[in-house]
Amino acid sequence: MKSIFKILFLFTIALTTNAQTQKSNAGLKGGYNLAAVSFDGETETGQRHGFHIGFYGESFISESVAMQVEVLYSQQGYELKDNGGTFTQKLDYVNLPLLLKIYPDEAFFLEVGPQVGLAVSHKEEFDSNFGLFDTSQEFDPQSFDWGMNFGAGFKTESGMSLGVRYHLGLGSVYDEGNPKNRVWQFSVGFDF
Repeated sequence: MKSIFKILFLFTIALTTNAQTQKSNAGLKGGYNLAAVSFDGETETGQRHGFHIGFYGESFISESVAMQVEVLYSQQGYELKDNGGTFTQKLDYVNLPLLLKIYPDEAFFLEVGPQVGLAVSHKEEFDSNFGLFDTSQEFDPQSFDWGMNFGAGFKTESGMSLGVRYHLGLGSVYDEGNPKNRVWQFSVGFDF
């Protein structure tokens, strides 16, 4: 597992320092998450609201095609509500997306690519709508997550970008029920 992170880190450094032969840039991005979990591919939970923040390195392969590597802290998880109260699953990850970006014109881009993630914290809370019975308990989710990202956005000449991305998790969050992460991310980015 550590070797995957080392390889992606070295790849990020290579992308951002290779400006002599091709156009490259790096920056900071952050934004809003709407996260849920799909159980057995049939039912999807309610959404947990959260945020993501991190760094990216983008390197152009040609005039309209680029590769982008990111390191993002991302709040994910889900909520289940019924008459008895609200169960909230809080899962926080450090995610490493690797994206192929295509610019059909100078400002608009499409992106697709794999992502690996490492769960860095988790907490489950039950709010019974009556303070006496509220509980907090920890389960043991998988520490490794993976999946695919699909997105689009706009980037200005000054390096500011606005984007939307959907993460389709392919790894199970827990052993039972085959739950998989589903995350909408709305981002703002700034080149250094």
